[in-house]
Amino acid sequence: MKTLILGIGNLLLSDEGVGVHVVRNLAQRKLPYGVAVVEAGTAFLDVLPDIAQADRILLVDAMEGGGAPGSVYRVPFDQCRHPGMLASLHGLDLSRVLYMAGNDRKPEILVFGVEPARIEWGLELSPAVQSALPAIEKALLDELSRCENGSVPCSGAGEDCDSLQKNHVTCITNYGMR
Repeated sequence: MKTLILGIGNLLLSDEGVGVHVVRNLAQRKLPYGVAVVEAGTAFLDVLPDIAQADRILLVDAMEGGGAPGSVYRVPFDQCRHPGMLASLHGLDLSRVLYMAGNDRKPEILVFGVEPARIEWGLELSPAVQSALPAIEKALLDELSRCENGSVPCSGAGEDCDSLQKNHVTCITNYGMR
């Protein structure tokens, strides 16, 4: 199974760039075989080949879920709201990019989101989001190890949210329900 950790976000809009900051940190680590870390930023079309080859995508981005700034969420992609318009802060919406990838198989996608404190012009993360980076990195590494050793299914609907909450990671499985 090929797992893609995909960091998205706009580095020019402070906390909106959190996904890029996270994958830059993860790229410095030794990760399991079959795991690729890719910084997409706002250029989804540039990573179409990576998306097309992935069996599983762990997407990292800013996410407004109503929690305190720096809260970390783990949400299946199919439970997230998708914009009704063609474009977003990232250019194109990921659901449209997946369609454009032309992949006959549908990769499993989990979104690891961080509640932003501010989305405004600036290159630095807010203190709340900066302090959440270790928690989101740990949540991603835990997800990889759970799926790698087969201790839980790698799919779906937030079945292991209790273990995430015990690790001081907030999990909202119904965020963005359709």
